Amino acid sequence: MDNATVEAVNRLTARWAARWSAQSADAAEGTVFTAAGVWPLLALLADGADGPARGELEEALGIPAGTAAGAAGELLASLDGVRGLRAATGLWTRRDLPLEAGWSGRLPAGARAVLSGDENTDRKALDAWAADRTGGLVERMPVEAGPGADLVLASALALHLTWEQPFAERPVRSAHGPWGGRSLRGLALTHAFPERVRVARGPAGPVTLLRVPGAPGARGVDVHLVLGEPGAAPGDVLTAGISEVTGALASSTAGELPDGGAGPGLSLRTVDSARPGPVVRVGTVAFDIRAEHDLLAHAALFGLASAAARPGHFPGVSAVPLAVGSARQSAVARFHAEGFEAAAVTAVGMSRGAARVRSYRVREAAFEVDRPFGFLAVDRESGLVLFAGWIADPATLT
Repeated sequence: MDNATVEAVNRLTARWAARWSAQSADAAEGTVFTAAGVWPLLALLADGADGPARGELEEALGIPAGTAAGAAGELLASLDGVRGLRAATGLWTRRDLPLEAGWSGRLPAGARAVLSGDENTDRKALDAWAADRTGGLVERMPVEAGPGADLVLASALALHLTWEQPFAERPVRSAHGPWGGRSLRGLALTHAFPERVRVARGPAGPVTLLRVPGAPGARGVDVHLVLGEPGAAPGDVLTAGISEVTGALASSTAGELPDGGAGPGLSLRTVDSARPGPVVRVGTVAFDIRAEHDLLAHAALFGLASAAARPGHFPGVSAVPLAVGSARQSAVARFHAEGFEAAAVTAVGMSRGAARVRSYRVREAAFEVDRPFGFLAVDRESGLVLFAGWIADPATLT
């Protein structure tokens, strides 16, 4: 996987996390998203764009538009080689919409189909593709179907991990904080790897990170739980976590830190033990979260402001003037005793008419997650952040 592309996608992930934290009214409910699902679509759009839209997309991508299509194809092919991860792209067009051969010929391998213009027929076909490519985790394509849809470009990512060491389930009842008085599905784990717990100091304060490794093997994926100080902004916690897992922010492992309160949720002490070697005790919570994102609500972040304002910015895609009418992502993530699964479908809809922009409102290290926290699913080999999210409402006991 090309390092420049990985860095570009991770920068978009960090900017998205910061923007969501600063502007979202749903911060109390948490979220999950993947810039790795958006970035290839923006790259393919940039390849066929000109004028202001090309410049805006190029800025959002962080690489030249002239190399974007090739980078998107390489990224998607590489993602499909990550253990437990499935990546796919799809393109649907109206039969009477001519495509430029140069642009369509550079698209990654994937589904190619015709839009009939009948809303029910097209909706069933698009939803079936989304469900099939995500193993049923995402059941609906996040795009409008029907006579107004001339082109739909979509990506799907689906990740399924089994933990190297499973957690034990336990009931947890927090005595204080945002989860005080609630009965939660707690998860507990004890191991001997203090290097999996790190503390980093970001611009807005310290964060503690726990690496939960997926099953060992080539091209594996790990999930990192990221806990900040009480009241820390989700965007600050996530961006610090992204900087740490990508090597841009230094950290210290639990084995390198002195006894005492070493970081958020982390305490260290020296204890007597019947066995040699360090001990790490982890307590966290299971979660199951879904989120919907309207990318056009943050059009400038994704380089879509001009592309959505009026048609005619994509002569490299079609001789027919097109505008981006919708750009949305549906995502889901589940963290449980045996493993982790996440999926997202991102879809861009284009039409000939004006776009409609919608907005929506032994030494022992003990790490205890007892308040809202972030998570990052990271390709072990490249450092690419595949999924990121914030958990404010964990799974409860039924």
